[in-house]
Amino acid sequence: MTESFRLTLAQLNPTVGAISANAEKIRTAYAEAKAAGAQMIAFPELFLIGYQPQDLVMKPAFVNAAMAEMENLAALTLDGPAMGVGGPYAYGDKLYNGYWILSDGRVAHVVRKHHLPNFNVFDEKRVFASGPIDGPVAVGPLRIGMPICEDAWHEDVAEAQVESGAQILLVPNGSPYFRAKFDIRLTHMVSRVTENDVPLVYLNLVGGQDDQVYDGGSFVLNRHGRVAHQLPVFAEALRHVDFVNEGSGWVAQDGDIVHHGDVWEQDYNAMVLSLRDYLGKTGFKKVLLGLSGGIDSAIVATIAVDAIGAQNVRCVMLPSEYTSQSSLDDAKDIAERLGCTYNFVPIKAGRDAITDTLAPLFEGRDADITEENIQSRLRGLLLMALSNKFGEMVLTTGNKSEVAVGYATIYGDMNGGYNPIKDMYKMRVFETCRWRNANHRDWMKGPEGEVIPVSIINKPPSAELRPDQKDEDSLPPYDILDAILEGLVDHEESVSDLVAKGFDRATVKKVEHLLYISEYKRFQSAPGTRLTPKAFWLDRRYPIVNRWRDES
Repeated sequence: MTESFRLTLAQLNPTVGAISANAEKIRTAYAEAKAAGAQMIAFPELFLIGYQPQDLVMKPAFVNAAMAEMENLAALTLDGPAMGVGGPYAYGDKLYNGYWILSDGRVAHVVRKHHLPNFNVFDEKRVFASGPIDGPVAVGPLRIGMPICEDAWHEDVAEAQVESGAQILLVPNGSPYFRAKFDIRLTHMVSRVTENDVPLVYLNLVGGQDDQVYDGGSFVLNRHGRVAHQLPVFAEALRHVDFVNEGSGWVAQDGDIVHHGDVWEQDYNAMVLSLRDYLGKTGFKKVLLGLSGGIDSAIVATIAVDAIGAQNVRCVMLPSEYTSQSSLDDAKDIAERLGCTYNFVPIKAGRDAITDTLAPLFEGRDADITEENIQSRLRGLLLMALSNKFGEMVLTTGNKSEVAVGYATIYGDMNGGYNPIKDMYKMRVFETCRWRNANHRDWMKGPEGEVIPVSIINKPPSAELRPDQKDEDSLPPYDILDAILEGLVDHEESVSDLVAKGFDRATVKKVEHLLYISEYKRFQSAPGTRLTPKAFWLDRRYPIVNRWRDES
């Protein structure tokens, strides 16, 4: 008689610290797996407490509550399928990143993560101890090796588990998104399959957590690296995978291969999901933002509408005498196209009052950037007042180019709780606007079609804080600026490297200087969606006080 095994994959969206709510998600999915005749249901890495918990797991009361909940969940398995759930495991005087196997109404085994990542956004060595390399766990007719996330990016854990009798590998993950990450994962997992000649299940989290987005995209590989199942990205999914023992080994029966979309779609989806989850998981239901008539606030407004619906988005035009008629027209136009609330709040009266208040102190001094920043900070004050009054989170709208060189006013247009375009350079913002105008997906709550007026995309960028101001008065053209920043930030290139590529040395040095002196602004800036392996925050950790400059 042919042996078979049904494994249910629960690619779901937990909330960090919400142990009871996450456990309820587990119970709901477990009931569905049981009804479908599964012999086991698997959840991703640290699912019960959410990922990444950071120093939250250093609080004993938190870990104790999670472990107690695991015991409660184990009772579910008395007359049903087994369960694999990620959660912290305290043993002796050490704390482990554990994968709990619950079966027959009890905790049958806890696999402990061996390789602890300590790069990019990861700092697991700070909070977890390295576990031993565990052997496979028997579940029904199968012996399953369970390398936890980083363990599967190395050869030794999977190899040891297969040598100890593992017939398939189940890899629970908390792997956050960055552009083109899926191909990197797939390449590594194909290597594990090729080396060990067994099927592999890659099960990833989905959902936003602070700046990080877990994109799901779970998959199942058969021998020779052939994809048997592929789950969606940026969406929850429950998938039943049937394995059959064909005599020569276990094989996953073919299932749906879900298309993932290109990098433009995935970046946009990441920004939408991260904003939606940041709001939902912190308790905010509505947002507001300053709508200037420029491209950055236009794309942020569109992302917000796609994330939570136009009825939950307030756009506020805060004009001064320097605001052009085209900006006034464009701001109102996009608000109407998106269908969100539009408020018109001139700042002249407030600015005049501040100018009069400071006049005795500023007497005899020429107007300069101080007066420009007063406008920006007044706008920030007004937006925060609206936020307080209506309970709506302020979104900030600085792109990565501006965030990098400090082309933003701290306590002004940097005010806000979240910035979905924080890791997107200006030139990509332009292209993303074009992409959104040409594409619409079911997961977008906003209207389809040309929601961002072409006039916004085509106009020269300007802060409009003085007459006839253009961004290029203060910065290199954005195509040059972005290329230099990608070298300095994303690739850690030297000044001489960039000069050798043809960039003007004085321009590179100016950009480098602005990058370093703006660190204090970034330290105080709102979190934003991580799209690359060199996002500002956990990926790139530079000192605020830094006198070093590259003289190469």
